[in-house]
Amino acid sequence: MENSVISSTTEPAGHNSAKLGDPNCPICHGIGYVRQELPVGHPDFGKVKVCTCRQPAVAQTAQHRLYRLSNLDAFTQMNFDNFKTEGRPGQGLDQIKSLKTALNVSINYSQNLKGWLLLKGGYGCGKTHLAAAIANFVVGVGAPTLFLTVPDLLDWLRFSYGDSETSFEERFDEIRNIQLLILDDLGTQNATAWAEEKLFQIINHRYTNKLATVITTNQKMEEIDGRISSRLMDPELVTPVNITAPDYRSSLRDSNESQVSSLEYYNKKTFKTFERRLKEKLSPDEQTNLDKAVQEAQQFADQPRGWLVLLGRFGTGKTHLAAAIGNYRHSEGDAPMFVVVPDLLDHLRATFSPNSSVSYDNLFEEVKMTKLLILDDLGTQSATPWAREKLYQIINHRYISESPTVITTSQQPADLDPRLKSRMSDTRICKIYALQVPPYRSSGIEEKPRRVRKITSSSL
Repeated sequence: MENSVISSTTEPAGHNSAKLGDPNCPICHGIGYVRQELPVGHPDFGKVKVCTCRQPAVAQTAQHRLYRLSNLDAFTQMNFDNFKTEGRPGQGLDQIKSLKTALNVSINYSQNLKGWLLLKGGYGCGKTHLAAAIANFVVGVGAPTLFLTVPDLLDWLRFSYGDSETSFEERFDEIRNIQLLILDDLGTQNATAWAEEKLFQIINHRYTNKLATVITTNQKMEEIDGRISSRLMDPELVTPVNITAPDYRSSLRDSNESQVSSLEYYNKKTFKTFERRLKEKLSPDEQTNLDKAVQEAQQFADQPRGWLVLLGRFGTGKTHLAAAIGNYRHSEGDAPMFVVVPDLLDHLRATFSPNSSVSYDNLFEEVKMTKLLILDDLGTQSATPWAREKLYQIINHRYISESPTVITTSQQPADLDPRLKSRMSDTRICKIYALQVPPYRSSGIEEKPRRVRKITSSSL
């Protein structure tokens, strides 16, 4: 049901190099077109659409800026096709029904963008996945979209006071009037008087003008600011969807382990299950590079000392190796903490909620002091001042204490926060390994050879 990027083997008729899109485009990745996968019978079924990166420069610049602001890079794999409505431990027929209803309503909303959609439910029920799937679909068809957690929204507004490029008034007006605004995790923001007032002004403006808005929350209506909850309960504008499914993460969590660590999701990612990709006929250099990466990870797992940083593009095996390290240490009796960086920041933000059972100080201390910390996908987090500062404080503490830490990132070294880059450059405690292999190929699909963009530790 969503848009997909057209592969290089299925180019539209008449396609040539002169019509390629921006190679750095986050939507089409340089192809220049996106395929619209719509229901049979839809007037645009089977047709392709020119990507926004080939539209006039002003339009594409605004679109890309909004995409970056939305931080959708961290949610690109969240779509309608991989949203699971069955198979979660502990769910019954009613929970399955609520997930299917939420999925169908979200798909319909993404294709019409009429009114508001309110996704309610507990942590881990799938609200953010569906909200991100809506955003990815809508961005794919070229509609201006902004996807932000509420704390991030307020951080960006605060930051705009000192932004030389965009004034507070310009950014505030842009957020209020964007074609589709998705506010994730309403209720986790730090509820200062200023924050409550700005949030109300945005929501009230969109309510008055009936602008397409998606909101997710785990709070009850009576726990939300009365001015906002009254608008969320308007049946003429708002479609509420209550997801009753259990937290698909907590059902597998060991009660003796951290409430933040998500290693249990990756319990099948071990060194034994790591695919060496012999059937893909990698070049000798690529095969040697991959085998050496496994060796480096195994050596670190045997004796976790200092830091190990795994660099490489998405799909090269970084996360599998990082999880394999964690699972090996777990089998040895340790309790490593494995966290995806955006999820870690979400956990920290959630402690600001009045209903949080965990204090911010306790959680922050737990992450800093854990025996082995594995940070997956550094660089995909929302780059707000607050997020950058919290992440730096955690990493700096572990740098000073020389605590065992594993980091994976797909970012170019030059794009990393200079403070983090400088600590990774310390060869006394940090070993950096760059995976110079192409992404895993889908089973049974032949692909044309692709040039692998070099990511080297020497550039640090």
